[in-house]
Amino acid sequence: MSNGTFSGNPKTEWLDENGNDRDMRVLEDFWYLDPAGRRWDVPAGTIVNGASIPRTLWSSVGSPYTGRYRRAAVVHDAAVGKEGVLRREADAMFYFACLAGGCPPLQAKLLYAGVRVGAWSSHTQVLTMAPVGQVPDAYRLPGQQTPRELEVRARYTLIAHQLMASSNDFDEIERVVSASLGETAP
Repeated sequence: MSNGTFSGNPKTEWLDENGNDRDMRVLEDFWYLDPAGRRWDVPAGTIVNGASIPRTLWSSVGSPYTGRYRRAAVVHDAAVGKEGVLRREADAMFYFACLAGGCPPLQAKLLYAGVRVGAWSSHTQVLTMAPVGQVPDAYRLPGQQTPRELEVRARYTLIAHQLMASSNDFDEIERVVSASLGETAP
């Protein structure tokens, strides 16, 4: 079964006016056609930043714009928040786009888990209580993680271990991730 196809490689330019060195502007229309035949468009002028996976997971999953999932990240960024597109639809598309971009199945599963945990963490309160007298962010040591970052990493690690033992069937992958995030699969 085909995992879909891209229109080619996206043409982009880096933007750094606001000090964020991850922002890029797409210069020419770009698209991904998923296995179901749905076309995911990225119009020229779209700003993307590859930030759907939380920073605390970059050392485990991969940082923005690296590896074979770069094109999938561009399409995913454009899809997230687009009117008429559910986040879960965009995340599922990302999984197949990772495969279409050449990611091995295990990597695609782990990247998918990363974007799902990213969505979960942006809509969920942290369960861990900050210790009394916690050091303010401005005084944290390099690499020292906040309670929220620790919880995100722990949740992702649990899911990753479960996915390594699961099949490559997307419905099963979705069930594993949804159950681990306390959600019901669609």
